[in-house]
Amino acid sequence: MRTGIANLPLHGGKAPRWLFNRMKVLAEKILELIVIEFGPEEVVKRLADPFWFQSLGNVMGFDWHSSGLTTTTTGAIKEALKRLGPEIGVFMAGGKGKTSRKTPDELRLIGDRYGIDADPLIYASRMTAKVDSAAIQDGYQIYHHTIVFTKSGLWAVIQQGMNEKNKFARRYHWIKTENFVNSPHTGIISERKSNFVIDTVAREAEEARDVITQLSREKPEKIERELSRIKELNLPRRHQLLAKDINPDRIKKIFLTTYETQPENFEKLLGIRGLGPKSLRALALIADVLYGAPPSYTDPAIYSFAHGGKDGIPYPVNRRLYDQSIEILEKAIKESNLGRKEKLEALRRLARFR
Repeated sequence: MRTGIANLPLHGGKAPRWLFNRMKVLAEKILELIVIEFGPEEVVKRLADPFWFQSLGNVMGFDWHSSGLTTTTTGAIKEALKRLGPEIGVFMAGGKGKTSRKTPDELRLIGDRYGIDADPLIYASRMTAKVDSAAIQDGYQIYHHTIVFTKSGLWAVIQQGMNEKNKFARRYHWIKTENFVNSPHTGIISERKSNFVIDTVAREAEEARDVITQLSREKPEKIERELSRIKELNLPRRHQLLAKDINPDRIKKIFLTTYETQPENFEKLLGIRGLGPKSLRALALIADVLYGAPPSYTDPAIYSFAHGGKDGIPYPVNRRLYDQSIEILEKAIKESNLGRKEKLEALRRLARFR
């Protein structure tokens, strides 16, 4: 099982209606077949894999490498699960922009309707977004967030950030974890790395997390003094985000909150509302320069085609072939429900020769 990060160039525009309608139907058939073959948990596990998700977007006919693959593929899946979800026990919440901020309300609504405990899902939604926007500072601002989950509580998060400077988007994948702050992403591959990153959840940043947590329990006045000391030091060259980028007066309020809260560990600290990238960066800088406990400054960050891509790369979408694929999957589902597994077995044999 892999979770990790994928980088994609920013592309504008929307999926044509004729394509998106087909994507919804094809997504429904693919998800239904996975559940028939392997169970609902397998849907979540596969969507947590950035490589499988990328391949799914390619099969569904979207751009092979654009940022729109994430938003359009998850949008098609969410639409498919509106009908299919209650039947197979798989649900999705969230989306792009304003819709992403309604994720907790969506989770609560689905939980109440189908008897699912929404609290762990809401916590997972909040913490994954906080880690990828504040604990990992790689220059990408999260603007798309979705969570897919089963009735049993297995979840995966797919979210995407935008970097206005390099015109790339970065997609983050998660699978259910008990530890949100110790190397939660694995199997990370990236064509483009950021020149400067602060990663406080890297495995090698454990000491930094401990020092940062201890600092957050100190009185705000002490943190202000420490920041003033840093301004008087000659910082190492690796610190491209210098103390002058941090205004102690603006972040004093959140440090008062951390002092009053007295978080017992880094995850509790990260969960405090209002603690953002600048506050965490200030604490990480103090931990590194004054206490010798640096975070990681290393960026933690292959495709197949079946029906073509909407922009004609590597070739235009073949609508007739697309519709035939839907018909084949639809017939296989119907026949599997009747006990005839030959077509599914044929598909499995074909998969062994990929």
